[in-house]
Parts: sequence; C-alpha cells; structure tokens
Amino acid sequence: MILVTGSTGLVGSHLLYKLASNNEKVRAIYRTERKLDHVKSVFATYTSNYESLFNAIEWVKADLLDIPSLSDAFKGITHVYHCAAFVSFEPNKYQLLRKTNIEGTANIVNLCLSNTIDKLCYVSSIATLGKPVNNEEITEDTVWNPEDDNSVYAITKYGAEMEVWRATQEGLNAVIVNPGVILGAGIWRYGTGSFFKKAHKGFKYYTSGTIALIAVQDVVSIMITLLKSDIINERFVLVAENWTYKRFLHALSKSVNTKPPEKMASSRLLKLAWKLDWLKTTLTGKRRQLTRHITISLTTESKHSSNKVKTALNYKFKPIDETITAIGDLYPK
Repeated sequence: MILVTGSTGLVGSHLLYKLASNNEKVRAIYRTERKLDHVKSVFATYTSNYESLFNAIEWVKADLLDIPSLSDAFKGITHVYHCAAFVSFEPNKYQLLRKTNIEGTANIVNLCLSNTIDKLCYVSSIATLGKPVNNEEITEDTVWNPEDDNSVYAITKYGAEMEVWRATQEGLNAVIVNPGVILGAGIWRYGTGSFFKKAHKGFKYYTSGTIALIAVQDVVSIMITLLKSDIINERFVLVAENWTYKRFLHALSKSVNTKPPEKMASSRLLKLAWKLDWLKTTLTGKRRQLTRHITISLTTESKHSSNKVKTALNYKFKPIDETITAIGDLYPK
C-alpha cells in the first residue's frame, strides 16, 4: 500500500487523483476535515466521478509531529510519497517551518526505516539548490552555500533534504525531486492557484526577474515513474521552462481574459512595498504577503536545467503556454 503525506495540497491531491485513477491502494494523511474539500475540488476539476475516486482512498487523520498517529498510518505501507510541507518566507515563521519541514521529515524517514519501507519519494524545492556562478545553469550539482542570504523556507527545506540523505545512509531507498513553481488547477485560494485569481483581478506591475515553471501533471508523473524505477538515492530538478515574470504575468492575464501589466516595478518600489507590508503585519498581525527574500527572487534572473530527469526517464515536459491556457480555462470566472 502507498502512503501520501501532504495529501490536501496541490501536488498531493493531483498525485492522489492519478494513483486512485490507476486503482492503486492508497492511504492519505490529512490534518483537518475542511481541507479534504480541496482534494474533492481538484478531483471534480477532472472528472464527474470524483466521489468514488475520493472514497477509494483510505483517509487517516495524522500530524507529522504526532508520532503515535503517524505510526498507525504506516501500518501495511510499502511506498511513501512525502509531499507535506509548510511554505512561508516570513522570518517570524522560522520555528514553525523547522518543526514541520525538518522535524516532520525526520519523523517520516525514521518511520520509513523502522517499517522497512521499500522506497520514499520526497518533494523538495529548487529553493534548496545553490546559486549559480557566472550565470551558469542551476542543476542538481549546484552547491548550496549555507553562508548565502537564504530564505527561511529554503533553509528548512534544505534541512529536510539532509534528513532524507541521512536516512539513505541508514538503509532507506529514496529519491528527491526539486520542482520549480508548480502550476495546477482546482485549488484557487492559495498557492499557485491564487495567481489566476490575482490575474483575474488584474496585475498592475511585472518585475525584472525570471521564474522556473512546471505543470503539476509533470511533477506527479515523474514522481510515480521514479518511485517505480530502480533509481535510488538521487535528486532531480523539475523545471519545464524558465520564463521572465513579464511573460508569465502576461500569459496569466491572457488565460483569464484580463489586461496584462504594462509597467515594471522598480527595485525602489519593491523595497518600499515589502517595508510597508512588514509595517502592516506589525500593526495588524496579518500574514506577510511580501518579504525581502520574495522581492529578491522577483528581480533575480536565473536558469534551471532538468536535463538529468529528461535523460534518465526520456521525459518530455508539457509546454507551459498550454498549461497556463488550460488552467485559465478551468478557473471559475
């Protein structure tokens, strides 16, 4: 039986849809009942038969930091997809990020070891890859520098990877995928689905940087293929295409039939914006929408290479233009 963590997120829900559609025996971990609606929403995006697929999954309420509930979830499991993570670039969320991403992953791999799991697939991020030298492409071999100005999210995802690699030294078979920004339909309130919601309202500005993109269907297909393969203890960058933010925001706007942004946000404007956002959070307690590290990423130009996975699996990515158009068509306008 297959275990999926992070089942109510974009990757987890699309992974469950694919596995359930293939009649795989799946157990999925969830934390709160209300988030199960996200899974149903994703399923309903692709089929009218979503209720039967949803009910074919064995649902278990558990938390990454609750060892007893996790231990119960591992009973009878042979393979694990660890998709669960806390995503935030807010410095004041660092301890929560450490708890969920590092300690939670340590709990998962320790249970994989104690239950003699055949293989684990861990969903990491390109945020854990190092910064390129002389504008070279970023690959699996680009070295992480702990002394760099890394975001709290990147630091904790890198720490989570270290837990996976530690477990491989103790006998666990594992693969790690490092996706870029994952695009998919069905969850519109947060994550990349909210990009389409924001595009529908209209973007005022674009920024000067680049963004690494991939369709969620590609991420899921590669994960499934890697878990079933003989490949072990390797990591793979998953980026279909590298776009400028201008091109990306124009494509988003076109997909939901709104006017694209025509002005580029200057570094001074972005600096002012993140400082005002900090002040608003300080005064109101609301979550940060823009941090210094986010503004840096919005103005940084880089290029990620997925040649390793293309060669290993003879894989061809879905064009991003087609992906954005398809998601835009599904967006509830």
